[in-house]
Amino acid sequence: MSARFAHGLVIGKFYPPHPGHHFLIRTAAAHCERLTVVAMAADVESIPLAARVGWLREAFAGHPGLAVTGVVDNLPVDLESDDIWAGHVALMREGVALGPHAGRPVDAVFSSESYGTELARRFGAVPVLLDPPRETFAVSATKVRADPVGHWHELEPPVRAWFARRVVVLGAESTGTTTLSRDLAAALRARGGPHARTGWVPEYGRELTVVKLALARALADPAGPPPSVFDLEWDDADFETVVRRQTADEERAARDGGPVLVCDTDALATTVWQERYRGRGTDRVRALAAAIPPRALYLLTADQGVPFHDDGLRDGEQLRPWMTRRFREVLTAQQVPWVELHGDREARLAAALRQVDLLLARGWDLADPLG
Repeated sequence: MSARFAHGLVIGKFYPPHPGHHFLIRTAAAHCERLTVVAMAADVESIPLAARVGWLREAFAGHPGLAVTGVVDNLPVDLESDDIWAGHVALMREGVALGPHAGRPVDAVFSSESYGTELARRFGAVPVLLDPPRETFAVSATKVRADPVGHWHELEPPVRAWFARRVVVLGAESTGTTTLSRDLAAALRARGGPHARTGWVPEYGRELTVVKLALARALADPAGPPPSVFDLEWDDADFETVVRRQTADEERAARDGGPVLVCDTDALATTVWQERYRGRGTDRVRALAAAIPPRALYLLTADQGVPFHDDGLRDGEQLRPWMTRRFREVLTAQQVPWVELHGDREARLAAALRQVDLLLARGWDLADPLG
């Protein structure tokens, strides 16, 4: 279908974006040679403006002529005030000016809101009111914020990743972290619905250990004994690699997963492992760990009452008490809730599920949009 308009405009909070927003933007893009989408966010709102802009750009990356920009709008909403109208429109024009279509007049305003006609008038443009009753996509940002789990299937992958509650299981060697994290993910999947998508992120450090050991044995003198895990050398670059890879694996899983993402260790835990193998941490690894997405909950597996199992990749039985104490210290210094788990496999899983249920019951506590 040929474009009917030269330059269209779509504005919104996109707090967060949902199928109704995408329907509106797709329609506008199909009927305009060029389209500017301006995301407008207030400082009091919980989802950053940059995240919303990034999500929309990713979703519509394949649409030529479509540009997404963002502006901060801390003005109140009052459709009866000409001054407030003028303030909002001025910010919208700033948003248009930030994009590649700056300087081109807007000749169509696409909206599903009742104010769309007046907004178009102030731009000297044609109003295109698309499905104001919201019958085509019966969803709203308000509904999504109130119940992200109930609307999980309607969220795009990067939006799911932002909403995902990241639960990290960590602990010293051979304290059941992998077993518990696997069990927890499986128990959540068994609940069905959006939880059937629950992701599990394995420990990349273990994968790297397997690779290092295989390479050491391949390069070893065949006349001598094969190298063991005690012969491996670790440098600071290895721990930077672990943090980057662990975080990237986590992000991929969050985009495709359910409301809870279960992680077998994370970047914060890697800072402790660096101390364990290198004798001290580095600012670089700590900075990388500080930049990861927010955690919702940490579960620390206690070393007491858990026999040490040597699987050929472990070498620190004597260090388990120290590592557990160090994890306690690091977790206490964080703002994220954490719980230390004791008991057998079943008891730890039951306690972990209780903590996750409490987490979900608290909801996401997103601030209301500025009204």
